[in-house]
Formats: sequence, C-alpha cells, structure tokens
Amino acid sequence: MLFRFDYPNVWDALKTTNKPIVLYGMGNGADKVLDEMEKRGITVAGVMASDDFVRYQDFRGFTVKKQSDLENELGDFLVALCFASALPDVTAHIRKVASEHELLVPNVPVVGDAIMDADYLAQHKAEIEKAFSLLADDRSKAVFKGALDFFYTGRLPYLDLIDSDKDEVFARILRLHNESYLDLGAYRGDTVDEYLHYTDGYTRITAVEPNPKNYRKLCDHLEPIRNAEAIHAGIADQAGVMYVSKGAGRMAALNQTGGVEVPVTTVDAIDCRPTYIKVDIEGMEDRMLTGAINTLQSKPKLNLAAYHRTGDFFELILRLHAINPDYRIYLRKHPYIPCWDLNIYAV
Repeated sequence: MLFRFDYPNVWDALKTTNKPIVLYGMGNGADKVLDEMEKRGITVAGVMASDDFVRYQDFRGFTVKKQSDLENELGDFLVALCFASALPDVTAHIRKVASEHELLVPNVPVVGDAIMDADYLAQHKAEIEKAFSLLADDRSKAVFKGALDFFYTGRLPYLDLIDSDKDEVFARILRLHNESYLDLGAYRGDTVDEYLHYTDGYTRITAVEPNPKNYRKLCDHLEPIRNAEAIHAGIADQAGVMYVSKGAGRMAALNQTGGVEVPVTTVDAIDCRPTYIKVDIEGMEDRMLTGAINTLQSKPKLNLAAYHRTGDFFELILRLHAINPDYRIYLRKHPYIPCWDLNIYAV
C-alpha cells in the first residue's frame, strides 16, 4: 500500500525519542533542520561534524564537536543528518555513523518550506496517488514508494532499496541518438560531458547557465566541442531577470534583489528545436514546464530533477502529464544521501 509506513513520521520520532539528539552537519541544511525543530519544540543536545571538519567552531550557539567528543559526553544519542553528498567516501562514513547510532534524516526541501508530515500527506493524498498511477513501469513505482517512505520516515535503508546507476536509464529509457540537446542548469559542463558519454552522435548542444562564474567556465569547456553554444540566462515561465550571488555555486536565487542581474528566458523562446532536454534548475522545474508548453508538444525526451521542492516528485509528474499526456513517465533515483538525484525521465 502506498501510504502504509513501517515507521512514524521523522519529526514525530525526533519529538518522542528518549535519546539526546545530535545534528550531523553545518550550513544551510542544518539551519533549516534546526529552525524546524525549534518550531516543533524538539531539543538538540549538540552538533557534530566529520573529524576533518571539526575546528570546535560555533554553529547557532553550539560548539561543533567530533563524534567521539559527544559520545564521551552523552553516551548513546540519535543522529539527525543535515547535509547531502554523493561522494562514496562521505556516504560510506554516513552509513558507518548509522551503524553506531540511530540515524534519521529530517527532510527539509532545498527550496520552499513545505514539510513532509502527516498533515502534508493528508492534504496531497489524491495528487500523490494520481502521480503514482501515471508511472510507466514497476521499477518507477517502487522508486516512488521508496522515496515517499524515506521522505516521511527519514530512514536511510529506504534509499538503498531504490538506488540505481544511470546506465540503465540511458540504455533502456532515453536511448539518445543524433539529438539536439538542451541542457538547462549546465553548471560548468559536467552534464554536457555526461550526454556525450551516452550518445553516439548529436546535431547541436545548447547549454544554459545563470551563474556568471559557472557560465564563464562553461564557455571555456564548450569551446572545443563542435556545434555547442552556451547561453547566460535563467529559465522560468516568462521572460524577466533574476539575481545571482557571485558565490552561489550551482544555486541561483530568483526574484531576489542583490547580486548579479541575469536575464531569464523560457524554453519556448530558445531557438534550438530540442529533441532531448535535461533540467536541473534548483526548484524552477515547474515554471520551466509552463514556459515549455509549445516545445513539449513535439515530445522531446526529458531528464527532469524532481527533488528540490517537497512536492516535486509527484507535482512535476502531474504537470508534465497535463501538458502532454502522450509521454511515458519513469522515475529513477541515483546514489545520493539524502533523496537527491531523484529524476523524472519521459519519452
């Protein structure tokens, strides 16, 4: 059953535990988790980081300590994971910590403030069930159910059940050949390289990146690649401007003041007639779909990030189906902790 969970909601588990709670990680993710815990009256006993990052610095009034320090002080404790990584050595260490202490992942979205709890599920139950019914194969449905279980319970083993590499996707679902490739959120060219690895030919490559520093790196990266063009822009549902912090990395802040002003365009306004589109634009995926309604009528293959907002994994399926019901829609999760690199593939 889609809504049968073997464990309580992660926030309820944190609220009712009799163990001290230790946050693992610092930065934006930990800020969001700590803010949500304060709203829910959940007490934190300490903050830890991996030994190489510990300088006994201050984070939100806590001295950041090593795991061994906190074990000496607290004995056993519950670990609340507050950062993300796909690096094998980092994820292996996370699993090592989980073998030594109970570990939960309180899921806070990259963008927005909606939290996956019982109230959220009750509000969106019909939409979630509808999106599940639209998936094209049993593996997609297993991934959807596993992601839902993870988002709700914060239990790491659910991710192990649904992880898979990308070879199957590119070989069995996307089957790229002689495409006009539109890369939205191209960063510094890493996903252009991925595309070239999985195709035996292409007609053109159009790579779009809003961050100025990344855009310059992208231009350099594309220079030796034939029929490749970089566009300095953000993507949304209508033309406009966005503001990007110089140090934003992959992230870009839309409709905020300050930073570098960057133009915003739509997929329908980009004259490249794409047959394959990759979309990873930090929570703007829904608005991208709205600005691509005409383009999507020709059914280009899609590789669409579905994890930036709490509802992306079902809302984007519903939105895509509404725009073009002829798409066959798949869902896959690639190795990452927490449930990042969860992608919709549509053909």
